[in-house]
Amino acid sequence: MILIVEDEEKLASLLEDYLRQAGYDCDVLHRGDQVLDWLRFNAPEAILLDLMLPGEDGLSLCRQIRGRSDVPILITTARVEEIDRLLGLELGADDYICKPYSPREVVARVKAILRRTVSQKTATSRVQFDDARMQIQQGANSVALTAVEYQLLKHLASLPGRIFSRGQLMDRMYGDHRIVSDRTIDSHIKKIRRKLTELDPEHEFIHSVYGAGYRFEDKYDN
Repeated sequence: MILIVEDEEKLASLLEDYLRQAGYDCDVLHRGDQVLDWLRFNAPEAILLDLMLPGEDGLSLCRQIRGRSDVPILITTARVEEIDRLLGLELGADDYICKPYSPREVVARVKAILRRTVSQKTATSRVQFDDARMQIQQGANSVALTAVEYQLLKHLASLPGRIFSRGQLMDRMYGDHRIVSDRTIDSHIKKIRRKLTELDPEHEFIHSVYGAGYRFEDKYDN
């Protein structure tokens, strides 16, 4: 099921029609303050989430949803300012589409997100984590990490392909809210990359995403 959260009723109905024609079941909500209650009793495959909603705005919802679920979120918005795009990324959105848009493009984006999700679930992991020893392994090879490096890598690897901002990573690593610069995270990433190269010099596990942060790619298809 695809959840459509859109206050423009005609647009929501149009999106629903196109998605149903593509073979997806849909449910539609027109207010932001209805979403979390709906999610208590339903588990959608993906969410189309407008930013400008009555009751509760889309960015606030995105933050709350991502705190409890990995469901793919595609933000639809007429607000095209760069800060909104970056803020959406930091909150865990998987994709954006700006209004006005073609319903066919929305369907294509939904299909792409769901293909990626299925691919991640059916892929085989290269790197194995050993919590007791704070080591990573691939085959017969193993590498030890520091406590911070291990936690950072495991957090990135928890959602392969998902972009994590430096702010998100700092919040995860330093829950006591100490003052830490972006360079500290970059330094940890550099050291982790060097150790990952010892496991597999042919594969780049951690990718930099300009202006956004880092993502981890640990999968290959069977």
